[in-house]
Amino acid sequence: MRVTERARRIEPFYVMEVAKAASALAAEVAQSESPMIFLNIGEPDFTAPPLVQQAAAKAIHDGLSHYTPATGLPDLRERISDWYASRFGVKVPAGRIVVTAGASAALQLACLALIERGDEVLMPDPSYPCNRHFVAAADGTAVLIPTTAAERFQLSADKVTEVWNDTPRGAGIGKTRGVLLASPSNPTGTSIAPDELRRIHEVVSQRGGITLIDEIYLGLSHDDLYGHTALALDDQLISVNSFSKYFNMTGWRLGWMVVPEALVPVIERLAQNLFICPSTIAQYAALACFEAESLAEYERRRAEFKARRDYFIPALNALGLRVPVMPDGAFYAWADCSAACARLGVNGSWDLAFALMQRAHVAVTPGRDFGQFDTGHFIRFSTANSMPQLHSAIERLKALLA
Repeated sequence: MRVTERARRIEPFYVMEVAKAASALAAEVAQSESPMIFLNIGEPDFTAPPLVQQAAAKAIHDGLSHYTPATGLPDLRERISDWYASRFGVKVPAGRIVVTAGASAALQLACLALIERGDEVLMPDPSYPCNRHFVAAADGTAVLIPTTAAERFQLSADKVTEVWNDTPRGAGIGKTRGVLLASPSNPTGTSIAPDELRRIHEVVSQRGGITLIDEIYLGLSHDDLYGHTALALDDQLISVNSFSKYFNMTGWRLGWMVVPEALVPVIERLAQNLFICPSTIAQYAALACFEAESLAEYERRRAEFKARRDYFIPALNALGLRVPVMPDGAFYAWADCSAACARLGVNGSWDLAFALMQRAHVAVTPGRDFGQFDTGHFIRFSTANSMPQLHSAIERLKALLA
């Protein structure tokens, strides 16, 4: 069967390929003295808190399962607006908020609305792989810009200025359309300093481009310097967020985006055709995320994620798995594994990931998913697992690497 060139351009999601191998091995060693420890998937070990679960059950009991508006329940859009005001001190009108079937749907809708065939979108290397594939699926071209630890693995205004292209490069390849950023980032857990983000947005705006920023880990910021939404800068930014990470609702597939007012009807029209609406049950459940009891629980969990980071990063460093930049948010550790590869006699992070999986029963994610510049020397650990599991993982790694 003939498949499209568009489909062929989309690379495998190697995170999930490794996860499948880890799950298969986990089944074999489940009854052993060292069952698999999963530090590979970016999914909180916490589930939705009690009020959210109760709200979902009530919605099902009350028959609240019909279609909602394509832009989401009006009450949920208002709750999200109120959250921006109370948490970040930023006024975001509910009319600019579009509830989506996960942050993935939000990114797809934004790319389809704004990217033409061949348009170039700048993003840092390393970055979350699916983001560049959303651009490719809209027939755009993701331009990965190498970043370093000194830059916190984030773009700078100077680099955006240097790479920006105002002239079509040739047949089927257009001009630079804008930037796609993430703050905090997956896989590094690092954020863009507010002043630098402002400069980047100024460079993009002066050139008539778009600033699209993935803020799905914003609620899990651990440093006051970085815990600010980009929406404070300008109402022309596009911000994507999610109920998956901070709100612990990964499988509920619910997110949202904040867009300029003029873009709302465009996004709505696309959403009507592609998704009809987000999950109705998930939306009614999400209303309870913003109750005082739920928010207090989320903040307790955020403190737990920080405690895990504060234990795990120094422990990795002590093992020679050096994390060059302390993550200020999310729940990841982007570790240079060069020394570990040399010690175990393996070639790069892909082989190391399988060695750790098979010999220590610790599942991690190799860097190849996240870019092309030096990512083969890095592995990503997820600290979205319990403290006892993290302790056990360190002990196993220590024994293997000794």
